[in-house]
Amino acid sequence: MAQVSEEVVFNFVDELLNTKHMKKIVYLFIFNLISILNYSQTIESQIDSILSKTYAKNDPGIVALVAKNENIIYRNALGQSNLEMDMPMKPENVFQIGSITKQFTAIAILMLEEQGKLSIKDPVSKYLPEYGKIGKDMSIQHLLSHTSGINNRTPVGGANFISRTDMTSRELFEYFKDEPLVFQPGESFKYSNAGYILLGLIIEIVSEQSYEEFIETNIFNSLGMDASYFGSHSEIIKNRAQGYKKTQNFYENAEYMSLTLPFSAGSIMTTADDLFTWHKALYAHTLLSASSFKKAITPTVLNNGKTIPYGYGFRIAHLGESSVIAHGGNTKGFSSMAMYLPEEDIYMVLLSNCNCKKISNTAKKIAMLFAMTKQVSDTDSTSYLSVSQDILKEYIGEYEVKKDVYLKIGLDDSNQFYLLAPGQTQKISLFAKSENTFVMKVSNATLTFNRNDKNKVFSLTMHQSGRSINALKK
Repeated sequence: MAQVSEEVVFNFVDELLNTKHMKKIVYLFIFNLISILNYSQTIESQIDSILSKTYAKNDPGIVALVAKNENIIYRNALGQSNLEMDMPMKPENVFQIGSITKQFTAIAILMLEEQGKLSIKDPVSKYLPEYGKIGKDMSIQHLLSHTSGINNRTPVGGANFISRTDMTSRELFEYFKDEPLVFQPGESFKYSNAGYILLGLIIEIVSEQSYEEFIETNIFNSLGMDASYFGSHSEIIKNRAQGYKKTQNFYENAEYMSLTLPFSAGSIMTTADDLFTWHKALYAHTLLSASSFKKAITPTVLNNGKTIPYGYGFRIAHLGESSVIAHGGNTKGFSSMAMYLPEEDIYMVLLSNCNCKKISNTAKKIAMLFAMTKQVSDTDSTSYLSVSQDILKEYIGEYEVKKDVYLKIGLDDSNQFYLLAPGQTQKISLFAKSENTFVMKVSNATLTFNRNDKNKVFSLTMHQSGRSINALKK
């Protein structure tokens, strides 16, 4: 049986939610309806279609993983992992993930807090006294939420080939420590890699381990993330994907950048599978208590009471009516996106070995296959038109959606126009948006009745989220 988008299911559910028992019936009914209709593409083929439009077979590629209820429902790779060696991409390839590293840094800080070794309310100067003057009102919490006021100045974007130079965490700190703040801590939001480099340095000071050692010992090894690394160009890393950039119409090898420079703001390398392991561990509270993890995924409140859509290493947003917890990353030659829709329990990872394409747009298109869309109010009668009974009667009949499988369109005893799925008894009410277009209590799901050149109704088309299915009238 074909897999179906949960988006479709949730879009119809409001129709008959009068009791808990009825709610269960309606969910089963909708699942049966969508399965029978068998939209022209399964979830797998829909995602394949989205990816293939951007990532060609002989270009730098992408790995995509989508899971629902902690079960993988899509795992695939497109394009090339190495253009020079003509090596196809595979799901096991290892990528630089850039700023998704910030999730690991933030969780490491919260782990140290649970161990009683620090508090996120501690002033940064407690651990870095030399930063006491500039950062006198700055806490670890400000660093985590990008509300510290630290300018985003790091060697990664530096001139004179400094991006090729290995640097220690202390040297990275020295690079920006005398820079004035762009605002006082807590007054505003400014994304700052430099702030997350300070967090990495604090982890080293408090744990008495290097950042690399702490992350590998307490996270990678603890969770069995065997294909995850603190980034290195010299280490032999099995299944490493080569990074690329695009100049005009040609691909080139990405510029060399020492992976010591992004440090705790962006140096981790990993796979889609290991990121899924990471996600499951976070929500199973394997590394942190539920209360500590909640801090990371809660929007931050500024000094003036305004809320910003960022927690600690996680962005908080909305897509349609669905909440989204996500983070992306970019380094020289790589781009990444990890996204979670908690209400739908959908987790997805996209990893690419070229930062020449906007991976966030691709991620959004895939997420929209599952996200809830805005429902139309039952009482919003002004949204609907009145269509004459004579016209409605022309639409009444059976419509074949696949061989010997029919939808029924009818009028009930109260003259309510409705749709009835094959083998079902529960009707779905239809409301007119125009003389031939009707909605099913949801703003983006419509039925359009089509006429031939003799003005006879001969088919209907169901539209939703860019997809459609046609059915001929019997």
